[in-house]
Amino acid sequence: MQAAPVNEGMPTGTRATAVPSVTDALRAVESLLMSSGQRTARRNAWTSVLEDRRRAKDRVEAQQVLDAATRPPRTS
Repeated sequence: MQAAPVNEGMPTGTRATAVPSVTDALRAVESLLMSSGQRTARRNAWTSVLEDRRRAKDRVEAQQVLDAATRPPRTS
């Protein structure tokens, strides 16, 4: 009796393990180059940058709404 192939049922060309993404590769390099505290500080700083950008976008949108509300109606 012969053993069944290991990848039976898997389509040709697929892998049993996922190919690492660019993000995974960058995090691996980061873990080699930075200590744990530096990684945490960098990630916290980046999270703050993203949050600041979101708040700035919200401010612009709110200002546009206020400007539109205070503008006199157009007459044709």
